[in-house]
Amino acid sequence: MQFWLEFFSIVAAIALVIQVVMLTLLFFQMRRTSENVNRLVGDLQTRVGPILTRVQILLDDTQPKISSMVTDASHIVYLARGQAQKIDRVVTDAADRLRGQLVHADRILTGTLEAVEDAGFKFKNSFWRPMQKASALVQGIKVGLDLLRSRRGKSDGEDPREQQEEELFI
Repeated sequence: MQFWLEFFSIVAAIALVIQVVMLTLLFFQMRRTSENVNRLVGDLQTRVGPILTRVQILLDDTQPKISSMVTDASHIVYLARGQAQKIDRVVTDAADRLRGQLVHADRILTGTLEAVEDAGFKFKNSFWRPMQKASALVQGIKVGLDLLRSRRGKSDGEDPREQQEEELFI
């Protein structure tokens, strides 16, 4: 058992030495990597520093201009909204007036059409009916005269065909 104790002690010592060597190598590699990163950061700062300075100067110069443009745009939107509201009021008022005028014109046109219809009805009743009666009277007289002529013509011995031709030439 003594042998196994010495053997495991030696194996543990070797493992401890290997760990120390690995940690030392890891430390040196980490220091070298840290130096490379520090050098890269330094190079990056020297290259990016002037660019960031220029960007900061540009932003400082343009910030009042941008603020002015935003203020102007806000004012333009305010004025445009006011004008749109005025136009809306004018268009609404004009549409209301037009609607009223259309209703008024409709009433006038309806009254005119009713008056024309009434006048036509009165004209028909007062002029055409008497004309129809007069026409019927004239037609009746004509039929009566034709009847008298036809009776007289038969008594005179004329041919009815000759009488009709004679009437056509008159």
